Amino acid sequence: MKQIFLNFCSKERYLITIELRIFAVLNSNKERYLYFAKSMAQNTFGQLFKITTFGESHGKAIGVTIDGCPPGLEINEDFIQEELARRRPGQSAIVTQRKEADQMEILSGVFEGKSTGTPIAILIQNKDARSKDYSHIAKKYRPSHADFTYQKKYGLRDYRGGGRSSARETAARVAAGAVAKLFLKQEDITVEGYVSQVGDIKCDEDYKKLDLSLTENTAVRCPDTGVAESMIELIKKIKKQGDTIGGVVSAVIRGCPVGLGEPVFDKLHASLSNAMLGINACKGFEYGSGFGGVTMRGSEHNDIFENVDGKIITRTNYSGGIQGGISNGMDIYFRCAFKPVATIIPAQDSVDTEGNSAVVTGKGRHDPCVVPRAVPIVEAMAALVIADFLLLQRRM
Repeated sequence: MKQIFLNFCSKERYLITIELRIFAVLNSNKERYLYFAKSMAQNTFGQLFKITTFGESHGKAIGVTIDGCPPGLEINEDFIQEELARRRPGQSAIVTQRKEADQMEILSGVFEGKSTGTPIAILIQNKDARSKDYSHIAKKYRPSHADFTYQKKYGLRDYRGGGRSSARETAARVAAGAVAKLFLKQEDITVEGYVSQVGDIKCDEDYKKLDLSLTENTAVRCPDTGVAESMIELIKKIKKQGDTIGGVVSAVIRGCPVGLGEPVFDKLHASLSNAMLGINACKGFEYGSGFGGVTMRGSEHNDIFENVDGKIITRTNYSGGIQGGISNGMDIYFRCAFKPVATIIPAQDSVDTEGNSAVVTGKGRHDPCVVPRAVPIVEAMAALVIADFLLLQRRM
């Protein structure tokens, strides 16, 4: 226990105990408990290319500050807005019908179209919040939501759309990720995601054989148009039933140089996993051969090195572009599993804040399947990780 003694005068001594709780001893050691420190930490992501998001689902606005963006980067505001449009609610019949334009406003850090090296602040106003849709669960815990855990951790919760726990916050990440993508573009690094599974409908084709330029041509963001149609029909069917369905977002990072990542605690794949599992509803992450690799023998799974025109590459890429926690120059590809949205229309048994039995029914607007709108979020978080590791590598 760390203690700091501050002597203000000969008669009084203040003791501040730095712990989860803070208390003061005043006037001849009479203890008076001031408060228990309960604050929501970890709203910041990254080490050098660092972002901090703020805001709640039904607050006035959400936003992000980006600290560490190198000066002189051309900030294409149209591109940032296009990225936000890909995540925007109400964009098709298979997503939530909340109508938000997600028009972003850059408040600082950009002058004459270029980053200044100072914090870039981006604000996105909430225009279509309907808080009354959530009044019926103000004192009830919704199954598989963050209601119960937030209440117990912080002593209160914002029940309006989940408050800070809502995926509405991810719009801020997409805005920041767009800036990271602009930075990566200078280095010829690209990040592309697509929906590879909805329920039991899969797009099993290797990403190298898919035309990822077709991803945005369908509402579900699957580049295989035939499979995409089946996915859309399933989502519509599930939506009519008042239920939800999960899916998988696959992504590939191309052009990443050799050497990003650390060999022990800051392995590149570990940081990517941390970024992806921090996205709402993401329940699983695998890269390279992933769980499928357990059925292979080492003689099959090993990626053989070869020299092609003076460049060392591997014949196969079961490693997923990362070996020993460090990028090896090959494509980095991974998959993220997303659970079914927890808000459903049918009534569900639960309890209220007093522990009494209660019934919860779904109201408000929600996605029947999150993966179509999760694609730009996955890309954004991947771009933020790579941008951060690029700057860390340059600092060596």
